[in-house]
Parts: sequence; structure tokens; C-alpha cells
Amino acid sequence: MEQASTSDSKAEEQPADEGVEADRSMSRSDSGSGDDSLDGLQHHVAARCPLTPSLSPRKRTTSQSKTEPPLLRTNKRTIYTAGRPPWYNVTGTTFKEAFVIGLCGGSASGKTTVANKIIEALDVPWVVLLSMDSFYKVLNKEEQELAAKNEYNFDHPDAFDFELLVTVLRKLKKGKSIKVPVYDFTSHCRRKEWKTVYGANVVIFEGILAFANKELLKLLDMKVFVDTDSDIRLIRRLKRDISHRGRDISGIIKQYNKFVKPAFEQYIEPTVQVADIVVPRGGENFVALDLIVQHVHSQLEKREITVRSALASAHQGQPLPTTLSVMESTPQVRGMHTIIRNKETNRDEFIFYSKRLMRLLIEHALSFLPLKPVSVETPQGGVYDGKRLGGQQITGVSILRAGETMEQALRAVCKDIRLGKILIQTNHDTGEPELHYLRLPKDISEDYVILMDSTVSTGAAALMAVRVLLDHDVAEDKIFVLSLLMAEMGVHSVAYAFPKVRIITTAVDKEVNEQFHIIPGIGNFGDRYFGTDAPSDWCESDEGMDF
Repeated sequence: MEQASTSDSKAEEQPADEGVEADRSMSRSDSGSGDDSLDGLQHHVAARCPLTPSLSPRKRTTSQSKTEPPLLRTNKRTIYTAGRPPWYNVTGTTFKEAFVIGLCGGSASGKTTVANKIIEALDVPWVVLLSMDSFYKVLNKEEQELAAKNEYNFDHPDAFDFELLVTVLRKLKKGKSIKVPVYDFTSHCRRKEWKTVYGANVVIFEGILAFANKELLKLLDMKVFVDTDSDIRLIRRLKRDISHRGRDISGIIKQYNKFVKPAFEQYIEPTVQVADIVVPRGGENFVALDLIVQHVHSQLEKREITVRSALASAHQGQPLPTTLSVMESTPQVRGMHTIIRNKETNRDEFIFYSKRLMRLLIEHALSFLPLKPVSVETPQGGVYDGKRLGGQQITGVSILRAGETMEQALRAVCKDIRLGKILIQTNHDTGEPELHYLRLPKDISEDYVILMDSTVSTGAAALMAVRVLLDHDVAEDKIFVLSLLMAEMGVHSVAYAFPKVRIITTAVDKEVNEQFHIIPGIGNFGDRYFGTDAPSDWCESDEGMDF
């Protein structure tokens, strides 16, 4: 165990604000409509803050799980200006788990302040702050009466739902989408709306009993104990509970002496022995925070993986998979390909014939959905034996920006279909795809999902998008990847990683050049469709650019 300390310094102010809603998570799975086109998005570079004392007042009436990645907010969406690199290998399997930091310490010791300062100093995207306060058990009527009289022990291990907590943290560590309960400290119950969290590179888990459960300890890669003087903790608790929880001073003191102080001595303080680092004075201890940040950076560097270069050298000479369906190259289809592949074709004609091909592709894809026999009565009184989709919904998900062009054709064929969006961009320095934005309808796990992109070259972006859907518990055999044009490399990449995914396209080209462009290809579909020239610092998903 390492004791990290510095010379005496002024005690920290109130812990950082915990009132931020959990839907600030790195990527949200939420429902709702609206214009989600990213046309006109201004390029934004998020400025990062150095380690400085937090002066934000503590405001907590409900538990929160929040994140602080580099981002750009508008009134309709959140765009992450630093993307999430691949967390899986070429087989599509999750290769690197999230790095989990456990923060333990007494009530009002400054755990949240330490967590926020670590997030600021890490300067990496996709960091989740998960609070143990979210996992208090729901109190029955008798327990609520005790709580109202300050007679219920919220600092005892029995007050927490460790079974749910371990399940949620284990899934989050493995890269899965999870739902976090929101606990209301006024009514002592969970709210109906749970917060969805997904896509963590680093998880910071904080709580008074973060080290009290053996199964929980196994999930922590780094254990930090925040050690703050008991008098300071009591003063902070008085300020918090009087200002933000509407409690009187006598009740707070009574609860502190009867439950909080004994619980700290019996359950919390002894767990300092399992800590890797002890941080005296919390957020004011910059030396200790720097040690933590350096260690996390070194661990993240060890977990870096490359996907695109591996995809480029894999599966050469292999036969095309049986999960691939290429539309019949009728004279009509071939004629439309001739028009949209021709570099001299003007934008109006390019859009018109692209839309015709998209409509044919969508109709072709729907023929692979499982249908059940059904008989209906005709207006003439006869019986017609037909087919109908068996009760399950279809959801369309487009890979922005070029995949968005296929949404209109999907809406024209599937009435009232739900739509989701994923933004994947290529990192100029690493050449790897990165996840920047995610919006999926609620309860997508039971749906058939049509994943749309205009072109697929290496398959790197399609691979990432499919992995995102699987992390949201969509069944692999319910995912259809649709593209106007694919390269054999991209087909093999998706089929090798996800052998149950159906791949559907209008044509497959054999070659990909050194820049990962499909040959003979179609050019940059997004630029030709939208009439834009991509600036040098803007790079959309590899598939939209014929990468």
C-alpha cells in the first residue's frame, strides 16, 4: 500500500456538484425524434482544465452517475470531440475492459471532488463516474418511518444493493450498455427513470463502502482511499444536509453519532488496508492525484490495440461468406451503377439514382425477415393465405454522415419505423475508427436492426457499429448490414467477426487501394450526395468516404 501525501494545505471546500443528470454519459441510448443531421456542425476543440480546487457547492437530492468527456453540447445533442477508439479485436470480441478506479472514504470525505479532479487531469474521453449512492435499497414503509426520525442506518452494508451494484459494474467494465438506478434521498426510493450509461474507457466508482464487498473488489483495477479529518467531514455533512436535504442540525448530529461515526470505524476505516493509494486531504493533494493519473495513463497505453491494419491484411483469397446477399445485377441495377459511379454525373442525377438503388436495396433486405403465415379475408369474402412479420419491431440505425442518406428509403418502405444514429470518425493520427456519438431508441434489444452505410471498404466502421449494437444486447442474427457498395475486404471483416450478421448490398468490388478506397469504387459518397468538399480536418466514418 502506498501512502501519498504532501505538506499541510488548506482543507478543500465543498465537494464538487453532483447534480448533473446522468444522461451526460458518454453515449446515450434514448428515444425521441428531431433533426439529428450533423450538417453544419462547427468543429470544436474542448479545452481541458488543470488540477485546481473545486469551488462548486454540493447539490444532491438524487443519486447520479455522470461523465466529463471532451464534448460539444447543443440544445438537441451531445457531440464528443474526442472519440472512443476500438475496444474489441478483429474477431469483434471485447479485447480491453474498462479500467476501474475504486474510491473509498468516509461520508463527505471528498471522494467526488477527487473523482472529478482525476477526470480533469486524465484528459481522456469516455470516462464514467459511478456513485454508490445510486444503489441504496428501496425502503419499505417501516424503514421509511425510521429514516424520517433519523433512526435508519444508511452507512451499514445492509443498506446497499450489492448484488445489483456488482452486476452493473461488471457489465460496464466489459463494455456493455447498463442502466443505473436514480435514488431519491427525500423519498428514499428509486425513481422510475433509470439512466443509461455506455462506452467507458475508464470507470471511477466512488462510495463509502466501495471496498466492503469481495466481489466488488475483484472488479477494481486501482483502489484509492480518501482520508479526511473527521471534524472536516462532519462540518461538510452538516452544510450538505441542512442546505440540500432539509434536515435539522440536531437530527444530523444524532444520526452522525449513532450511525455514521460507528459505521466508519467498523466498516469503512478498516478497508484502508486493501487500498493501493491513500490520499490525505482529498482534492487538495495534487501530488497524490498526479500519481494516480500517471498510473492510469500507463495502463491505458498498455491496452491500446489496432484494428484497421489487421483488417487490411486478413481474409485475403477467402470465398465470400454465405451470409452475404448481393442483389441480382439486372440491366436496371447495372445501369444505375453506371450512372452513380461515373465521375462526370452531376449531383442531381447522382442523388436520384442513388435513392432508386437504396429503395431496391431496402426492399431486398426486408425479404430476409422471418415472416409467419397468416390468412385474411378479402373484400369479396374470399380467404388469402399470406405472410406477416411476427410481432417484432424493425429499427433503422445509420452510420453518419453518409448512412443517413438511406433513411428516407427506409421510411418509405417501413411505416413508423424507429431510427437511431451512430457517428464514427477516423483518427488522423492513428488511422483507427473512433466512436463519437450514439443515439439509439429505447429497448432496441428485441428489435431487428437494419444498420445502414453507403459504402463499406475495410469494414472498420461497420465492425464498430455492430459491436455497439451487440453491447446494447441486440441479437447478432437480428442485425442486417446494408450498403450500396462493399469491398470484399469489408465483407470478410464483418462476416469473420460476426458470422450471424446478414450482409446485404447491391454490388461487391474486389480491390481496396493503399488509402483504403474501394476500386473501382464510387468516390466519396457523402461529398457527392451532399455537394460538399470535406475540409482537411474533417473525416467522417471510413465507410462514408469509401475507406
